[in-house]
Amino acid sequence: MAFESIYLEEDIHIDRIYTIHYFEYKSDFHFAGERHNFWEFQCVDKGKAEIETDNGIYHLTSGQLIFHRPNEFHNLIAIGNTAPNIVVVSFECDSPCMKFFEKKLLKLSDSERNLMGMLIAEARRCIATPLDDPYTEKMEKKEDFLFGSQQLIRIYLEQMLLYMIRRNSSPPMTVPVSQFVNLKNNSAVYKRVIAYMEDHIRENITLYDLCHDNMIGRSQLQKIFQEQHQCGAMDFFSRLKIAYARQLIRENQMNFTQISEFLGYSSIHYFSRQFKKISGMTPTEYITSIKALSERERQ
Repeated sequence: MAFESIYLEEDIHIDRIYTIHYFEYKSDFHFAGERHNFWEFQCVDKGKAEIETDNGIYHLTSGQLIFHRPNEFHNLIAIGNTAPNIVVVSFECDSPCMKFFEKKLLKLSDSERNLMGMLIAEARRCIATPLDDPYTEKMEKKEDFLFGSQQLIRIYLEQMLLYMIRRNSSPPMTVPVSQFVNLKNNSAVYKRVIAYMEDHIRENITLYDLCHDNMIGRSQLQKIFQEQHQCGAMDFFSRLKIAYARQLIRENQMNFTQISEFLGYSSIHYFSRQFKKISGMTPTEYITSIKALSERERQ
């Protein structure tokens, strides 16, 4: 057998890191501003900050970050009564998709915040220069840095940027149900109903909707799904929704409330009940089991 490899393309590649900082500012801190020919983001971990750029003035609160394209002016002023904690990372990246971050003020998701934390942790393992000096212009590496730390910094940063682009781009409006269904039945009616479910996976359709819009009697429709899946048509539709919910949980781009709303559930509580009824575990238990599995696979 002749094996052939495939080339895995990189959408984002970080070439160099200039600075990685975690500052605990005083409440009256004021950084006059700068320009440089590489990318930078400023992220508020605690408190509030005002940042002026070529595009205007922005007020950031906890969990928000702003990107600055190469040669864009930016400063930072602490505001409010609470002394802010700020993460600043500057890096070189020529990937075309970085254009997405121009003039962007974004909010970190939980997974992106975790990646940010891991990035800072790895920087502390391999960078000798204090990370809390806001005026550092050249970082120095430790002589005894932990194996893999430098590469992990780049990987975590690239992964965080990829996640942010995916999460803040338009989500898919439909899900290909065929990935959850083995289309053994070749009848036109069955395929038409499956396609209808795919198109309406984010809605609260009824058995009447299924029958009326697909021009099929209730008894005939129920018979088809009993033969194919040993359940009624609406039960099968609920299974599809939860199968898609599991996929969204694994992708880790939306929280449970967002997934519930995305799939058209009336409330997060009803979504959780349906999830447990069909999956045998709550969404929280499910995501924990996925995390546990991934951790076991890493060992």
